[in-house]
Amino acid sequence: MAAAMRPSSPPYPLPPPPTCSSRLPQLRCFVGLRCSAPRVQVRRQLDAVAGIGSGARGCGGRFRAPASSASQPCYSSIVIRNDNSQNADFPRNYSKREKKPFPIPVLELRRRARQRMKEAEGKPRGPPPPPKNGLLVQRLIPEAYRVYNARISLINNLKRLMKVVPVKGCKYCGEIHVGSVGHPFRTCRGMSSDKRKGEHDWGSTFVEAVFLPVEAYHLEDRLGPRIPHDQRFEVPRIPALVELCIQAGLDLPEYPTKRRRKPIVKIGRKEFVDANEDDLPDPEPDKFKEPILEEVSDDEITPPSSPEETAALAEETLKVWETLRNGALRLMKRYSVRVCGYCPEVHIGASGHKARNCGAFKHQQRNGQHGWQAAVLDDLIPPRYVWHMPESGELQKELKIFYGQAPAVVEICIQGGAQVPEKYKATMRLDIGIPSSLKEAEMVV
Repeated sequence: MAAAMRPSSPPYPLPPPPTCSSRLPQLRCFVGLRCSAPRVQVRRQLDAVAGIGSGARGCGGRFRAPASSASQPCYSSIVIRNDNSQNADFPRNYSKREKKPFPIPVLELRRRARQRMKEAEGKPRGPPPPPKNGLLVQRLIPEAYRVYNARISLINNLKRLMKVVPVKGCKYCGEIHVGSVGHPFRTCRGMSSDKRKGEHDWGSTFVEAVFLPVEAYHLEDRLGPRIPHDQRFEVPRIPALVELCIQAGLDLPEYPTKRRRKPIVKIGRKEFVDANEDDLPDPEPDKFKEPILEEVSDDEITPPSSPEETAALAEETLKVWETLRNGALRLMKRYSVRVCGYCPEVHIGASGHKARNCGAFKHQQRNGQHGWQAAVLDDLIPPRYVWHMPESGELQKELKIFYGQAPAVVEICIQGGAQVPEKYKATMRLDIGIPSSLKEAEMVV
């Protein structure tokens, strides 16, 4: 009877218990999947045989091999990292009655100031670095020329693309839409919008509606006194991006500016005098100077002649857009840019001007003065988000929550034939399935 209960030996040899060798790579991999969670841990069973027991631990995974069993399951942990989220919220539209948040909280600014004072205690104060001492940052001079030329190239390319990619603009508000027909969403807040029940009145638009012209005062001396209120009409206003490039080293004959060759000499906390430069030789030609592009007029614009040329122009425009934003961000890290916390007014310089022309919420309590704070890149170059057209080519107002958005320049390039950049896929919501009808949309949990 005992011999009958003895298990028969298998016809094939059993494999040895699983072991871990240091020569094998660890069972941890990083997969570039776009998912909503930034880090997902997945438990994978490597063997099909079930069994739980106490055993030795291996490297890269946990192996449990009881002595009474010939083969046991092997588990490992796979960590999936994701830098680009699958779907992201749209940029927040701040109300006209609330102030813009500071890029860095005030408490953090105070903590950093205390830390700097603590580290500088008992040490001699050194000279200020450029550009605070009046000199230019030499390595950023070529960047200023690249940003200026990228701005001109972007405007010229957009004029050509808008000949073949239709862009509509509302006649009563500033909203735009990239497509042959405007979107059906009732979001108009312009004149007589209550009579139209929020519907837009679409018409043709210009490149200034896509690439917003943010202006600022031109300073002949960026370290000079602040512009008073009485001189607000005497100082010329130019595009803020151009003023940033001029202060960073761009030379334009029509906009002269003061260039110092020696650091300033401080005689007080805020007072300084220029150093004597008579002993210096005559200035040599600027070795960083590059050819400057010119903006093409609307009459000389020629549309692309073929779809292949349109796609190539769209790819080039997308690269110029990224060059412009990345270069402007590098300049803003060294040259101060200020923005009003209540209105879109931008000033290029360490301190904002004194012109009392702020007409935002409760400007009477501030006597029209601006509430200056540090600016971000979107204050200098507004991205101007628009609705992304799905593959069906039609937007339905009942399915608004399923559609994504993208900057107007990016959406024009995508409809022109360019590839979708990875950084904009989160807000475009390309991975969301759009229901075919309202009944199907109601079934979505």
